[in-house]
Amino acid sequence: MNAKSTYDRLSSDRSQFLNVARQAADLTLPYVIRGEEEYTKGARVLKTPWQSVGAKGVVTLASKLMLALLPPQTSFFKLQVNDIKLPEDLGPEIKSELDLSMAKIERTIMESIAESDDRVVVHQALKHLVIAGNALIFMGKDGLKLYPLNRYVVDRDGNGNVIEIVTKETISKKLLKKFYPDYKEPMPNEVSQGGGLGSTGSKNNNDECDVYTHVRLDNNRWLWHQEVEGKILPKTISKAPVDSNPWLVLRFNHVDGEVYGRGRVEEFIGDLKSLEALSQALVEGSAAAAKVVFTVSPSSTTKPATLAKAGNGAIVQGRPDDIGVVQVGKTADFRTAYEMAGGLERRLSDAFLIMQVRQSERTTAEEVRMTQMELERQLGGLFSLLTVEFLVPYLNRKLSVAQKTGEIPRLPKGGVIKPTIVAGINAIGRGQDTESLGQFLQVIAQTMGPEAIQQYINPEEVIKRLAAAQGIDVLNLVKSMQEIQGEQEQAMAQQEQMELTKQAGQFAQVDQKREEMINGNDSAPEEIPPQADLT
Repeated sequence: MNAKSTYDRLSSDRSQFLNVARQAADLTLPYVIRGEEEYTKGARVLKTPWQSVGAKGVVTLASKLMLALLPPQTSFFKLQVNDIKLPEDLGPEIKSELDLSMAKIERTIMESIAESDDRVVVHQALKHLVIAGNALIFMGKDGLKLYPLNRYVVDRDGNGNVIEIVTKETISKKLLKKFYPDYKEPMPNEVSQGGGLGSTGSKNNNDECDVYTHVRLDNNRWLWHQEVEGKILPKTISKAPVDSNPWLVLRFNHVDGEVYGRGRVEEFIGDLKSLEALSQALVEGSAAAAKVVFTVSPSSTTKPATLAKAGNGAIVQGRPDDIGVVQVGKTADFRTAYEMAGGLERRLSDAFLIMQVRQSERTTAEEVRMTQMELERQLGGLFSLLTVEFLVPYLNRKLSVAQKTGEIPRLPKGGVIKPTIVAGINAIGRGQDTESLGQFLQVIAQTMGPEAIQQYINPEEVIKRLAAAQGIDVLNLVKSMQEIQGEQEQAMAQQEQMELTKQAGQFAQVDQKREEMINGNDSAPEEIPPQADLT
């Protein structure tokens, strides 16, 4: 079965999820999920919602998920050394050096992510997850590529594991001939192997064609190729190991037995529809209430044309009683709708984690931090699925490509190094490692006294673990014990030399004084005894 037939067969299972995704997009960000007719040129007018709460909620929640999954300043993973797999003859110093080496590899991977546009694509994928509940990311050589739900189908086994993926893209035939010169366009009225029509039957006036990418799992490896008109394009056949799959099928929430996921918007689509209807009613009602219409009595001498052309302050001949004003006196009735719309907006703000910071001079950073922690606790249940379906395969692919290109050294086999995701709420990140180590030292100082730290704790090991926890390279930064001992011995030698010099100076001063006293007694004139008074 070719790729087009597989795509058409699996599209039936996707149809109900795609319909819900389009409804969710119409209430939030209409450009995320569009219909087939909206992809053609000249049909780019999209529906504009009457309210902006949905769009704001989607962008806010996607940004918070992005901040939690791929934090900008810290690493979302940690290469831990498995102590059980290490040889017994290796000392603790080797483990510390391995931790520092793994921290250096982590920084290399994070720098590679920062230099690429991965965060931009991931943020777009998160918006698709919040709205449609599904997204597909391909990690190619040129970066990440996002496929919306209406551009791919997927099949899973009984355990929920992906076994087959088919994507659909519409490209220009000129571009296709440029990259694949062997491609031959079908003759007019010729039916292709893929079931599509030839040049005269093409839906896009023969300017564009559909390219299908067929991905399947075969013997613990992923195989994929591209097809056009039922023919496999040359030089498109690729493969990848199971643990380094570049095709990431993402879901927001999933129900047991369902192939596709469900988005956050679907869970609150009732409130969004109600707010949409109330917002439309309030806008249209307010516009009608603000409209002012003047009426003129049919038997009046005042002509409507004269009244319409009169400017401000003009003098017009007529009777004021013949002129009336028509207004919609229903402004008080809007209060109920306005209050209900406000309640819906508050519920949706809580659902999409829109943080309302109190705008005042008394708002402190601690208040904001506590609010953020509360929001993160509400997001904690979403990370389990995103960690399994996004972070783990994303990290494995990054490590595999970096090892092949030589950016990082080859990691030892046998489970010695274990990549661990530290993003999310329940994971133990580097900040927690630093805090735990600080609390450990504080407890020792409180229970056994500060001198116990100097007696029982190795300061060099403490510094290495703190540096590894913070992801800091200690090369040429922290002195080794040999350097410290050498400096201490040198300082002691200098101190001894100074003491010897000082003592020698003191001895020299004593000898000088002694010589002065001896020389002074020898040259001093003899003292004349006093003579007796003879008078």
